[in-house]
Amino acid sequence: MSAEVSLGIPEMPAPDYPADVRARLETDAREVIARYPGSRSALLPLLHLVQSEEGYVTRTGIRFCAEMLDLTTAEVTAVATFYTMYRRKPSGDYQVGVCTNTLCAVMGGDAIFDELKQHLGVGNDETTADGKVTLEHIECNAACDYAPVVMVNWEFFDNQTPESAKALVDDLIAGREVRPTRGAPLCGYKETARILAGFPDEREGAVEASGGAGPASLAGLKLHRGEAAGARVVPQRAESPAGEGAGYGPVSPAEHASSHDAPQQSAVSDPDNPAGPVTEEDGE
Repeated sequence: MSAEVSLGIPEMPAPDYPADVRARLETDAREVIARYPGSRSALLPLLHLVQSEEGYVTRTGIRFCAEMLDLTTAEVTAVATFYTMYRRKPSGDYQVGVCTNTLCAVMGGDAIFDELKQHLGVGNDETTADGKVTLEHIECNAACDYAPVVMVNWEFFDNQTPESAKALVDDLIAGREVRPTRGAPLCGYKETARILAGFPDEREGAVEASGGAGPASLAGLKLHRGEAAGARVVPQRAESPAGEGAGYGPVSPAEHASSHDAPQQSAVSDPDNPAGPVTEEDGE
């Protein structure tokens, strides 16, 4: 009989952590729980805490969270399986996430993901044989202004290409130093999980390196304030209103920094393809 067929026999209770590990995690968990007016609100950071212990959320970790928060293991499992930031199986030291949502996809994210799968010899949510890299596609990295974006342990690597992404994973596997485009220095996945649990990043200079929004993210704010954004902005309709300054005239795809977002013909600007409701005459 296939091992995948359920016989309806309940799983045995999850084993507990070794006594020394349990004592250490309880100390950390109480510190986290004390931050919230209701203990169950601490579940998300506690899941990151147990993930920092073994690199993924084990049945033992679920049991620990349930006991600390007076929840059932079913309640904890429901949350752990809802959010994709919680791993449910052993994975690599570095989680490499490629954004394949709309903007990143058309800017090259799909090509990057396909190249990395072939280069690493793994599929989505699979780990290299050496246990170094887990590859996955991510719906959105919240960095559309730097598309296409790759994240490693939730640190940003902006404006990637298939070639730069392959060089990145090669460096990770070889143990060479890798620095994100912006933000804090890279660390291992377990260390990242502990930071996400709410504990300080104690590495020298890490907090200061986190910084703020990059120039591309601030361009719209600068325009709103009437400040020079430092880069040409293409208006929605190619032609600028009368009296506007330089940089707002027609721009061809060849002149634009990216042909993907250069002005294109639309129903409004293309008389041969007018927009409007379809009538019965149109359908005949």
